[in-house]
Amino acid sequence: MIRIDHLQKSFRSLRVIKDLTTTLPSGSVTAVIGPNGSGKTTLMKSIVGLVQPDSGSIEVDGTTTINNPSSRMHIGYMSQVARYPENLTPTDLIQMVRGVRTGLTTDIADELIADMQLEDHMKKPMRALSGGTRQKVGAVIAFMFRPTTLLLDEPTAGLDPVVTERLKERISSLRDGGTTILITSHVLSEIQELADRIIYLHEGLVMFDGAVGELLAQTGHTSLSKSVASIMSRELGGVQ
Repeated sequence: MIRIDHLQKSFRSLRVIKDLTTTLPSGSVTAVIGPNGSGKTTLMKSIVGLVQPDSGSIEVDGTTTINNPSSRMHIGYMSQVARYPENLTPTDLIQMVRGVRTGLTTDIADELIADMQLEDHMKKPMRALSGGTRQKVGAVIAFMFRPTTLLLDEPTAGLDPVVTERLKERISSLRDGGTTILITSHVLSEIQELADRIIYLHEGLVMFDGAVGELLAQTGHTSLSKSVASIMSRELGGVQ
């Protein structure tokens, strides 16, 4: 479970997250959606400790994460853009993660490497890999210890259809096993397929926080894409 209370974050004069309070239940997939620049990635980076909030609190499974690196041992994070040292290979990176996360006994990296079709790329330097292949490496690192909390920022971007389906199966399996999952994606059909809950952000403010079915009912649409378009139109001052 993730509890976020009155979270605030600004970059100079730009307020990116404005007094965000929410709870993400265990065993659920919550999708955070909204226009570009609405604070989605900043929220994820705040949870995982890559961004320091200005104020507020974040707890993961009852333990504060702010200024507490050890609390993130059981958090898996897959960033939108996979950035790794260019001279290292996927094998090197996985060994580095194993070295940092000592004491975690559940290691399914080999299984994930096969799932992601990475066998032929494990000894190549990262600079020689395509964006989609780098994304697969990021998926292995995020999922390899069966995390109790999983943060996925545009996880299927650049992936081929076969690997995308395998990744979605992994997400559903972890959710069913009790993992708390937070995901962003611009592919709203994918969100409708995977998510139990939606948080809609607009300029750092929460405009909706609830079940997917509740959002559909509130907007009078059967597809998530039309529901989101309706909300965006309203927030931007347009006509539904």
